[in-house]
Amino acid sequence: MRPHDPKPNPTDATDATDADVVIVGNGPIGAALSVLLAQRGRRVIVLERRVRPYPLPRATSFDGETARLLAAAGIGPDLGRITEPANGYQWRTAAGAALLDIAFTTAGPYGWPDANTMHQPALEELLAARAAALRGITVLRGHEVVGITDGEQQVEVTAATGDGTTRILSARWVVGCDGANSFVRDHLDVSVTDLGFSYEWLLCDIELRPPREFTPTNVQVCDPARPTTLVGSGPGRRRWEFMRLPGESTAELNRDETAWRLLAPFGVTPDTATLLRSTTYMFQASWADRWRVGHVLLAGDAAHLMPPFAGQGMCSGIRDVVNLAWKLDLTLSGLAADSLLDSYPEERRAQARESILASVQLGRVICVTDPVAAAERDATVLANRRGRPPTRPEPARPLSGGLLHRRPGADTAEPPAGEVVPQGRVGRAGSSGLFDDVVGRGFVLLTTDDPLSALDADRLSFLVGLGAHVVRLLPTGHTPDERGPASTAEADGGRAAVVGVVDLDDVYGPYLARFGATSLLVRPDYHVFGAASGPVDTRALVDGLRDRLSAAVPAGVSDRTG
Repeated sequence: MRPHDPKPNPTDATDATDADVVIVGNGPIGAALSVLLAQRGRRVIVLERRVRPYPLPRATSFDGETARLLAAAGIGPDLGRITEPANGYQWRTAAGAALLDIAFTTAGPYGWPDANTMHQPALEELLAARAAALRGITVLRGHEVVGITDGEQQVEVTAATGDGTTRILSARWVVGCDGANSFVRDHLDVSVTDLGFSYEWLLCDIELRPPREFTPTNVQVCDPARPTTLVGSGPGRRRWEFMRLPGESTAELNRDETAWRLLAPFGVTPDTATLLRSTTYMFQASWADRWRVGHVLLAGDAAHLMPPFAGQGMCSGIRDVVNLAWKLDLTLSGLAADSLLDSYPEERRAQARESILASVQLGRVICVTDPVAAAERDATVLANRRGRPPTRPEPARPLSGGLLHRRPGADTAEPPAGEVVPQGRVGRAGSSGLFDDVVGRGFVLLTTDDPLSALDADRLSFLVGLGAHVVRLLPTGHTPDERGPASTAEADGGRAAVVGVVDLDDVYGPYLARFGATSLLVRPDYHVFGAASGPVDTRALVDGLRDRLSAAVPAGVSDRTG
């Protein structure tokens, strides 16, 4: 058996279980994971304690990287219908001076608008429709998980139903996507690191009559008299949030009369708007200390909670499940050992922690109610940014460790390994579109070299076995073969098709040139596994992925909890 051949499943228990994966929770994170797994042919059971979908929005936006990840779940064509691009994000003093000014564009680096406002129930409807169109997904509503028993071959999940009965379901893996008050996390006795940064806010969801345009779309009013948030929340909707002040009671704040009084200075009155919801909430800043215990994993709010000021809560959950889906699939296929899943907490916990710390830092700037401290903050920030134009959003957070290519003897991966690869439009066989749509999703080897000369049949067979796309970047002005693939070659175990594309937006050529590379190997979650320069280096890059999947144990991780 060659190292890249599919390994026999050591348990061969797939058909002996009710599902490959049981997902606890059918919010946007659990629903997205179910779709991503079913698209790979996996049998999924989703257990949701609510009988009906939760009708009110929680998240209000997602960034361009997350839009790309959601498109990988098959809902890309419909995202424009339920979203509105945001045009900017500004922090202002009480007097209206700009402390921070970020300009958003509809042509972001990942092929989608930088920021997309949305009505969360509409997003969940898209995911539900996508799930209903796929074979292999069973959603059981009114099923509250009350027990989990992890065995050597499978996990058994006990769920209580509304009629007082219980069901026991078996799976190879269980993923807890059951929110901030996660039963799965508590059942596993997973400790939580809580930064103790928490404030209570009044949330007001508004439908304006008639709709109004806001520039910038999103604003933080850093007024010590009442820190206030104004954000878009999808077509026809906006959200205002008002921080509870010291000495103010929750009961006093959480009244419709209080909401209307606070909204009035913004021209929002019962004559101009409908108050869809008014409620208080308390944000938190915390993360679970373990994201994997045996065959049970955590994702989304079950794994991490963060203040809302960077808009990264739901985005982080989507990143979790996109990272997790392809690793679960490789493990279930026997193409990687179970220990591959140790790279999930190694990679995602570090990223989530960075997002939480950044959100807390923003919150410490915004949630200031001392007038003297606020005046000092304003003077310092305004002096530092005087004369500067609006900035652009930070790029997507790279991975700092995990399943990345390391050159022999190196302790860390070299850039661009770990980065999220940008996305532009490409042309192929008389058609054009975003790279992901034209080429397909999964592993991608993108190269300016001739891959059929650079790679032998053994390496091509390894890529075929992963379902990877081998893509040759053609010179600008070149017309790809109208018949489709630029070329094919026999590979042991399959026929390797090489797709030729033209870089219509001049994204990929400059990106390769920045790192002196001719090839990129990109993971299914769009993080770069590694880069190479020339055929010899490209062969080493492919071998590096094969070796990492064969070993499947990230550096520094040796047990089965993470």
